[in-house]
Amino acid sequence: MITIGIVGATGYTGVELMRLVTMHPDVELKVVTSNTEKNEQVINVFPNLRSHINLKFDQHDTEKLNECDLVFFATPHATAMKQVPRLLEKDCRVIDLSADFRIQDPEIWETWYGVKHACPEIINTAVYGLPELYRDKIKDAKLVANPGCYPTAIILALLPAIKNSLIDIKDIIADAKSGISGAGRKATLATQFSEIAESFKAYSVSGHRHLPEMLQTLKSINGDDQIELTFTPHLVPMNRGIFATVYVKPNDHTVTMQKVYTDYYEKELFVDLMPPGSHPDTLSVRATNMCRISLHPGENEYQHTIILSVIDNLVKGAAGQAIQNMNLMYGFDEATGLLEPGLIP
Repeated sequence: MITIGIVGATGYTGVELMRLVTMHPDVELKVVTSNTEKNEQVINVFPNLRSHINLKFDQHDTEKLNECDLVFFATPHATAMKQVPRLLEKDCRVIDLSADFRIQDPEIWETWYGVKHACPEIINTAVYGLPELYRDKIKDAKLVANPGCYPTAIILALLPAIKNSLIDIKDIIADAKSGISGAGRKATLATQFSEIAESFKAYSVSGHRHLPEMLQTLKSINGDDQIELTFTPHLVPMNRGIFATVYVKPNDHTVTMQKVYTDYYEKELFVDLMPPGSHPDTLSVRATNMCRISLHPGENEYQHTIILSVIDNLVKGAAGQAIQNMNLMYGFDEATGLLEPGLIP
């Protein structure tokens, strides 16, 4: 049994973490924090957790966090980096669900996030928390940088192809759609019902903050700096879900990409490679830690192969993957607390 704390527990990712840890037999939730709701009972803010959590929200910098074995940060960027060094000194392990430790070059991070990094000296100690790529490193990590939601869906779609040099790495296009929970719980005009309902729009077309994270990780797969990725995110009027449509040019049309993917993901618990020509949908992964992928080869050597990848942005794209990483870090069965089937409707 380990004790955990969740910093930033009133955002969508934070409440999803609370929901998931209540189903984990090896975890005791000891501290939850919220600067806006401090001293309020959790169940008064989130009635769905009645009879599951009997805690009040503390403020983010509470000393109670020092007593935890592991602390999750479900906070906006530039928050975790101010507290993580102190927690590491207290022998707490940390899983950061924000972007503070995902990008290894602090100058690149500062360019994209617009602030000075508070602890650049520990960035390189963080392990990128994608189990399908860095499982062994995650097991021994003190600090895990949980991947973003778009990167999770897109990297998993590309991982076997790049690992096995199946595609032209200078011709990759990722067209991805997200539910509005990906924008966070803070009230903004752009995510109000009357603004988003019956609408579908692209955003950050000139450059999204997840792009350097994806490029860094894709380049690490085979050590090639030549990877070029065109990425366009879209916002769609649904609560949860990421749908990534990825276009790639195969290097050799005689290679059966389906078999390569089948072999690569055969033992992965949370990647479901579907039969050729399948059409996965976001509803099938709602509230699950599953990524579903399908391949659609082009009809001739001049056409792109299309890879479809779907996840729940709050689970496999955030809180569920964080629990998966925690399981690895503490030697629990990797699937513990994460085997609930999807919700339909």
